[in-house]
Amino acid sequence: MTIRTSTAVDTPAPGAWEELVTVALLGTERRTPPGGTPGREAPVALLDAAAVQTLRRRAGLLPARAATRPEPAAEDPRPPLPAAAARRLALLLADRPGTGGGRRGTAPDLMELLPQWLATANARGFAAPPQMLPALLDAARGRTDLRPAALAFAGPRAMWLARLNPDWRFALRAAPGGGAALPRLEDEERTRRLWQEGLFAERVALLSALRAREPAAARELLATTWPTERAEDRLMFLDSLRTGLGPQDEPFLEQALADRSRNVRATAAELLSALPGSALAARMAVRAGACVAVDRTGDTPTIAVEAPHECDAGMERDGVVAKAPAGRGERSWWFGQLVEAAPLATWSGRLGGRTPAQIVALPVADDWQGELHAAWCRAAVRQRDPEWAQALLGVPSAPEAGGPGAVSLAERAKLLGTLTAGERADWVAGFIAAHGLSEAFQLLGVCAVPWSAPLGRAVVDALNIARDAGSYPWSFSGVMGLAERCLDPSEAGRLDGLLAVPAETEDSSPGAGGYWAEAFQRLGTTLRLRAAMAEELGA
Repeated sequence: MTIRTSTAVDTPAPGAWEELVTVALLGTERRTPPGGTPGREAPVALLDAAAVQTLRRRAGLLPARAATRPEPAAEDPRPPLPAAAARRLALLLADRPGTGGGRRGTAPDLMELLPQWLATANARGFAAPPQMLPALLDAARGRTDLRPAALAFAGPRAMWLARLNPDWRFALRAAPGGGAALPRLEDEERTRRLWQEGLFAERVALLSALRAREPAAARELLATTWPTERAEDRLMFLDSLRTGLGPQDEPFLEQALADRSRNVRATAAELLSALPGSALAARMAVRAGACVAVDRTGDTPTIAVEAPHECDAGMERDGVVAKAPAGRGERSWWFGQLVEAAPLATWSGRLGGRTPAQIVALPVADDWQGELHAAWCRAAVRQRDPEWAQALLGVPSAPEAGGPGAVSLAERAKLLGTLTAGERADWVAGFIAAHGLSEAFQLLGVCAVPWSAPLGRAVVDALNIARDAGSYPWSFSGVMGLAERCLDPSEAGRLDGLLAVPAETEDSSPGAGGYWAEAFQRLGTTLRLRAAMAEELGA
């Protein structure tokens, strides 16, 4: 190709490459290339200019006065990766993102294994090989879910590189303090100066780090500038108090209830309601208790609900939002907010000394059960109460557990988060054994990785049942993808008997047998690969 150049092309203006990209995206009929003229020759002129600019970008900077040499990158004190693990990382970074569990073929999706590899490498405390830092940064640039683990593994040298390449500037924004080291928390002068003069990201990082170590010191630092902060900043800073939240935070949060920002007031009220001994929680207990009672006039004790008739100023100050969303009745909207903010210990005394399980089992009059149980779910999650969570979850094999019921699957997933890892796995395994996998994807997402042996067996057995039933295979691609990442590698041997292509029946989906065989073979191969990865990292 002959490259025709012009003075405009030889001497590019700042932003010339960006201008060429814009012209290419819009088309030469709508925008003329720099230095070119409209008409039939415009596309050729665009390609000529792009060729010249590409060579310039590849060749480096034009001759200019030498700039100050950048300071060397900080040393990474962590031990280097074992050679086998380094080779594995190179393969993972070279792979292209897959399409999830629904893809065809038996090869593992290496890019989907990269997050797990990074988590293990970070847990073992290894440093990234310097030559792989560009590929790591490129991977983190393309996938935001990788960034925290990838940047932690990349270490200080990646921050040094990010300052030299505009494509990697995201790393400076994603790293605490923009990649700069935070002052030692014992250095009160530097801490105070950074809090008063630092960028917003630096201040958030500083407050979060201080809160995790010295909750009272973080709260006192926040109080020094609280009245002068912007509303959106006050909201973000207040959210950091969730870490280490305790009774000593109540006076500050009570003051925040009078904030001029509605969102700040609502967050302060939520945090106070998570403290069952707070004055706000006591006020909410009185309001919610006045709405709920046991009706013993019938043959069976029943919970009777009388929702509030108004939202007074006191309720609004304590975080109750007066205006109901579209489609919601005002009284039920107010009632739900009162119940979710009241301490769960309120209800045993209010409802005849019953346990949470006994309270949840009581019938609720006048179709209030859905609203009441949903509010109790939110309270159990907010107050991290496992006894109430267990009561609201119920028995996983119960018929209502697999249907819409009063407690939705989304609410069940949040309730499971309040239980121990073993309790979560056992409940979800029982749910799958009773109801199959069609509604289990969201619940599996809250289970610890790798899945426990009972949960892993339940998932594999349910997949096998779906295969034998001739079910439409792509309906289970999401669960199969989860299994590749979460199933314990020791389960690989159990899959060997599932690799044969099953005979198709009249009810089977066309081609389903081949898909299932490929999927199980890919699952087994992936599990063995994960086992090898862990061994290479010494895990």
